[in-house]
Amino acid sequence: MLTLRRSTDRGFVNLGWLDSRHTFSFGSYQDPNHMGFGQLRVINEDQVMPGKGFLPHGHQDMEILSYVLDGELEHQDSIGNGSVIRPGDVQRMSAGTGIRHSEFNASDTNAVHFLQIWIIPSETGIDPSYEQKNFTAEEKKGTLRLVASPTGRDGSVVIHQAIDVYATLLDSDTQITHDLASDGLRPTEGHRTAWVQVARGSVQVNGETLNAGDGAALVQESQIRLQGLDDPTEVLLFDMAA
Repeated sequence: MLTLRRSTDRGFVNLGWLDSRHTFSFGSYQDPNHMGFGQLRVINEDQVMPGKGFLPHGHQDMEILSYVLDGELEHQDSIGNGSVIRPGDVQRMSAGTGIRHSEFNASDTNAVHFLQIWIIPSETGIDPSYEQKNFTAEEKKGTLRLVASPTGRDGSVVIHQAIDVYATLLDSDTQITHDLASDGLRPTEGHRTAWVQVARGSVQVNGETLNAGDGAALVQESQIRLQGLDDPTEVLLFDMAA
């Protein structure tokens, strides 16, 4: 079963310096029907204006991923990390017992466009930590590249939850498939679920057309079929326990 979450139905806030779209309830946008999906709690699509950003603020017991689509995002945190996140980079911050950080547009001329993703961890009270890795367009083109996982396999960043996060770039003539519960380490077929988030372009997911900003929950599906409809289409896929 596939359940669509259209881009136009998301929560929305515009603060002048920030344009943010909320797939799930976040901040002032609260919808009891959209509080998350499994352990996936937040998918925010943010655009931050040049030279602006989020002042230092705190998080606790949350796995936070940042995925930049365009521009540059500057990160500073209370455990000594400082970096600039660019397209192709995946940043993972485990808030654990507590961490403070700031996020600013590193450019004075161009907006930064990125996805901020929150995942509820499998354990609380861990030491806060940080990781950042780059995954090239070539690695993602026409295939599902694992970018985050609980074990860090295949060079992915480590998240403290049993979720595999994949990224792909698809041309309009490219179709790929993903089998749920296929690696021998997971429960039997039907005991995995998935969320698909379209970052840019258009894609057909198990026969349904999704456009940029759309998401879809897949439950009791044994396979996910992705067919690119635009050049390029960029998609994130979250494979998780039911």
